[in-house]
Amino acid sequence: MSTNIKAAEAGPLRRYAPLLGVAIIVLYCLAPFYWMIVSAFRRPLDQFDNSLLPSPWSLDNLQAVFGEGVGFGRSLLNSLIVAGVTTILTLIVGLVAAYTLARLDFKFKNVVLAIIITTSMFPGISLVIPLLKLFIDIEWINTYQAMIVPSLSFALPLAVWTLTTFFRQMPRELEQAAMVDGCTPAQAFRKIILPLAAPGVFTTAIITFIAAWNEFLIALSMVNKKEIQTANVAISKFTGVSGFDQPFGTQMAAGVVVTIPLVIAVLIFQRRIVAGLTAGGVK
Repeated sequence: MSTNIKAAEAGPLRRYAPLLGVAIIVLYCLAPFYWMIVSAFRRPLDQFDNSLLPSPWSLDNLQAVFGEGVGFGRSLLNSLIVAGVTTILTLIVGLVAAYTLARLDFKFKNVVLAIIITTSMFPGISLVIPLLKLFIDIEWINTYQAMIVPSLSFALPLAVWTLTTFFRQMPRELEQAAMVDGCTPAQAFRKIILPLAAPGVFTTAIITFIAAWNEFLIALSMVNKKEIQTANVAISKFTGVSGFDQPFGTQMAAGVVVTIPLVIAVLIFQRRIVAGLTAGGVK
């Protein structure tokens, strides 16, 4: 009752200012994506038209993306392989490391955690030359592992940190009760802890997959064979009709194709993502 009275007494500016702020943020975030979609559906001759909607609508750019000889379908499959394998390996290694750090008591544990999160602060560009030299020596250039291993090193620190925080919120009595009932420590982890940690694991998997799917610098530096390159690298190497003009519309259409699956996945699993993020931070 008192809340309603205060809301009624507040001026219109104070009441609608939060909504206006949210609307501005949403427009700011969605404007580039909107323009990418609109540009994708313009005719190639209308690419530099500044109207808000295409007129007429055209599928020429989308057809050009999947045209014969472009190989964009194979690039999408490569992105799926790299992002999928990176996510699986990150979860396997990250779960074991995070559970160990959360449950075992040893000296300098917090220092170890600080070192792990510090490794994620290195700029990717500073690692390209050493990795390139190493991968040339061991003949990993133009292979999937040349993209997966660096992506794994980028994703693991945040995954270990997030999962460690999540496991620390879970009471030790859960494992102790399971072991009293006859479970081994490994069975207690697999049958009791892991299902309860599903929101945190799911959130880590989604964030890792999106980061690996969007990775560009390492994929561009370590692969120059068209059959192995990922979708992001393929988009950057699109050529125009003459080979010298900028295929702006085709790149926009390819960007829509690459982005839409991630948007749909986030919208479908947004409740699980929010649940995982808040569960690790509130408990």
